[in-house]
Amino acid sequence: MSLNFKTVAASKITISQLMLPSHSNFNGKIHGGYILSLMDQIAFACASKYSGSYCVTASVDTVDFLGPIEIGELVTLKASVNYVGKTSMVIGIRVDSENIQSGEIKHCNSSYFTMVAKDKFGNSVAVPGLVLSGLEERRRFYNCLKKIAIKKERDQHEETFDYSSREVLKELEKYNVQIL
Repeated sequence: MSLNFKTVAASKITISQLMLPSHSNFNGKIHGGYILSLMDQIAFACASKYSGSYCVTASVDTVDFLGPIEIGELVTLKASVNYVGKTSMVIGIRVDSENIQSGEIKHCNSSYFTMVAKDKFGNSVAVPGLVLSGLEERRRFYNCLKKIAIKKERDQHEETFDYSSREVLKELEKYNVQIL
């Protein structure tokens, strides 16, 4: 474990970008893939700033698009480290859009990116410990612990679950599928 510690505040990054027609999909709304690309960029910047190392994306938690983003809106992404392990960090990201004419701000989505710190040879390296200042930072860290435990439990279940059992086949009859 790393002997040095950094605050959550030391990891915070905010970026804003005007949404242009070139960022839109065929429906005239901002393409979700473009927003995901911005989210990956801010996750990288946040994790690299915090760790002092090059970082790679290991996983992305659920991304729910809560509403469309329009051409001409200002999109703001905010990121901070919510959890650190030995070599990994969970970066919390919030995306808001602002209609710059009316001033209306909409929360568009939130997500969690797991980033891993690497050295110049591609080996994982230790990251600083995290100083939790206040209830909100403790809540975010603890929620990450719960998500990690649920993921481990799901992965263990996946290794032992029998998808050919009679119960599974009976359950699948309730859905719009055909079993061959």
